[in-house]
Amino acid sequence: MNRAELKDFLDAKAAQYQRADFLVSDPIQVPHSFEQKEDIEIAGFLTATLAWGNRKSIIRNAANLMERMDGAPFDFIWHADPSNLKGLDDFVHRTFNGADLSFFVRALGEIYRVHGGLETLFLPEAGEENLQQAICRARKAFMAVPHAARSEKHFSDPGRGSAAKRLHMFLRWMVRPASSGVDFGLWTGIRPAQLSCPLDVHSGRVARRLGLLDRKQHDAKAVAELDAALRSLDPEDPVKYDFALFGLGVFEGFT
Repeated sequence: MNRAELKDFLDAKAAQYQRADFLVSDPIQVPHSFEQKEDIEIAGFLTATLAWGNRKSIIRNAANLMERMDGAPFDFIWHADPSNLKGLDDFVHRTFNGADLSFFVRALGEIYRVHGGLETLFLPEAGEENLQQAICRARKAFMAVPHAARSEKHFSDPGRGSAAKRLHMFLRWMVRPASSGVDFGLWTGIRPAQLSCPLDVHSGRVARRLGLLDRKQHDAKAVAELDAALRSLDPEDPVKYDFALFGLGVFEGFT
């Protein structure tokens, strides 16, 4: 395919998979069960944190986590104390355990009290065309709360070369418009043009097959390379192609 044909193909695939019925099999259904902005943000952030491995397991464990937070995540993190944090001790999703979760809950509470919420934490500074540095600053603020060293691996660091797939997915959820019924469009201080595609094994394989990505590793350099390719197709909303790459890889076996 030439460039125009590739754009037409990916535009069609993005439209095909950017649909509300996509929610049935996607972890984004968990924050979609809430209506309040802060509940959606916190449910989205925690669900994205768990988003690796089997999708059914991710959804099941994220839903279980919301139950443990009494179905009110913002109220829970705001009022968290040793007594209700105790109820998180036996939570586990792969390598993310109760101690990690307790730290994340305490850190989120501090972020809402001190910084006014997650959105403020991820805002880009003047001249920043992507969110890599914003993620690094958000991570530093998050880690200001006392924690075990083991918990740090669950908040990716693009500054150390991470693709930060789960964080870019969360940011897509918060920033892209809600018009399709999938993403939320809650954050207006970040432009969709500044988002990066959540890069994983599925999207990476499809991107390489389509000539959008050469780099073999799934790391920050690969994210930057894919960013450039997708922005050349749609500079205002490059991450709409996340739906196309993911759908082609997961549902169509296009690898």
